[in-house]
Amino acid sequence: MRFRSTLLCLLLATAGSFLNSDPGFAQNTPDAVDPRVGLAAGWHDAATAIMGVELLASIPKGVGFVNPDSAFGAGYTNSDIAFQGDYAIQGNYRGFQIYDIEDPANPTLRTAVVCPGGQGDPSVYGNLLFISVQDRSARIDCGTQGVADSISAERFRGVRIFDINDIRSPRQVAAVQTCRGSHTHTVVEDPRDDENVYIYVQGTSGVRPAEELGGCSSLGADDPNTSLFRIEVIRVPLDRPQDAAIVSEPRLFTNEQTGDIAGLWGGGDHGPGTQRTSATNRCHDITAYPAIGLAAGACAGNGILIDISDPVNPYRIDEVVDPGFAYWHSATFSNDGTKVIFTDEWGGGGQPRCLATDPPTWGADAIFEIVGRKLLFAGYYKLSAPQTEQENCVAHNGSLIPVPGRDIKVQGWYQGGLSAFDFTDPANPVEIAYFDRGPISDQEMVSGGYWSTYYYNGFIYAGELSRGFDVFRLVPTEHLSQNEIDAAAQIRMDEFNVQHQPRVVWDPTLGVARAYLDQLMRNNSIRADRAVSVAGALDRIERAGGAAERAEALTQLEQAAFSLETDSRVAVDGGTTADRGRLRSLAATLRGLAGSMR
Repeated sequence: MRFRSTLLCLLLATAGSFLNSDPGFAQNTPDAVDPRVGLAAGWHDAATAIMGVELLASIPKGVGFVNPDSAFGAGYTNSDIAFQGDYAIQGNYRGFQIYDIEDPANPTLRTAVVCPGGQGDPSVYGNLLFISVQDRSARIDCGTQGVADSISAERFRGVRIFDINDIRSPRQVAAVQTCRGSHTHTVVEDPRDDENVYIYVQGTSGVRPAEELGGCSSLGADDPNTSLFRIEVIRVPLDRPQDAAIVSEPRLFTNEQTGDIAGLWGGGDHGPGTQRTSATNRCHDITAYPAIGLAAGACAGNGILIDISDPVNPYRIDEVVDPGFAYWHSATFSNDGTKVIFTDEWGGGGQPRCLATDPPTWGADAIFEIVGRKLLFAGYYKLSAPQTEQENCVAHNGSLIPVPGRDIKVQGWYQGGLSAFDFTDPANPVEIAYFDRGPISDQEMVSGGYWSTYYYNGFIYAGELSRGFDVFRLVPTEHLSQNEIDAAAQIRMDEFNVQHQPRVVWDPTLGVARAYLDQLMRNNSIRADRAVSVAGALDRIERAGGAAERAEALTQLEQAAFSLETDSRVAVDGGTTADRGRLRSLAATLRGLAGSMR
């Protein structure tokens, strides 16, 4: 037990060193040279910079997903990722690829389905796979020859539904047409309905002619039947997915006082020195959090908060604008539902918007607190390392890393790479890990980089637009301990669609307790004697042998929990509200651990 004794000494030694901000570490000094600056260009041989993660695998695109005329050609771009069991399903403008990730360090391509249709964002639910389709050349039959006529019964724009019972041979069983196609979509469950699942469709393109799809209207807000200013809700019967159909078309942007369906941002800038922002007549992305009955919509000119307690009839409960946002793109809730991050896709994802001369609040994340079902602005986060004019870079898709006691998001920034940051204090988010490659070309802007980076069952998976599919794992640093990494890996999911955010609950384990203790020690927000007592109790319960020794260890755990609860009611020098919460969470974990072991 020499290691444990050393740990206790370290706890005592570090308890006296204060760090001034939650989560307890300082950002890089402004004059520090970031290793990401000046990386050499290349396709699969670009120079890299890395901190806080380890690159385990980098898999190139499969056959049929690389443009035969140009490695970087449009129409073959990788897009979003969904997960189920040991599989990662990666969308592509040409269809989708399914990787076996049972061994994350050695992912293998299991299935590739060529079915062109636009960015092809995927979601999975049970034996069903949903794919967004918006491109005008997409066909109902997945053909690659396109659609020649301006109006055609062969054209498909909406949501494809595949049966994936046989993961090696997905079978299209339904295709629900929509008036603006489906740029993205969101899976939503109704806790009172176990026979259906619902799909919120976010179409962002022009409206199809009524001659091609009846009921579509491109007229403005004066037409009560306009296909603008709405989303579609598709009901999918789980036993008969072929009967999937649109069941409602919610008007989420209506002015409550006037009834005007075009009731939010009308387009334009917000005055001198502000961004010109698209009119809010569609949503780009909606993230649903069914456990709290809310969704967050990134809707062109607005961020909106939505009540989804009745999934068929969602309604807006709040909205915000930002003078620096060009295009509200996506959203992520904190696990406790008290915060939401909105991203701004300034430049549409194809422009270099992380230059040293670019405003730090443009093309960034805006963090809002949710108080009384209202969105209150708290702070911004943007990639700190400037990129070059040859690198498309802006805030894009990411997910939470489930470290107990902290709000951490890992996020893709196109050719800005991967960045993980702590937003527990939303006014002072801090980067804790990154990975970046040099540009694809040092002569011209060639689109590439991470569309999305998602944490799933202990690893980070990243979809690279041009290069392929990467896998990372977290490594301990001064910013993140091994105990925190292990506690996050304790969370296991059977499936994961990032736009369908699950609530994470940590079981009371030794690892979770040690993660909370590490955080409190890092922030110097626990008494030194208390830290020693808790660490000793955890060590003792881990090595307890006979019944008498075990009983004594459990009693020590419960005593430590009582002391921590008392401490949480008294301000500790340097402690924050979050730290007092961690003291209570550590106490609850110790009690739960003791209860589970009696």
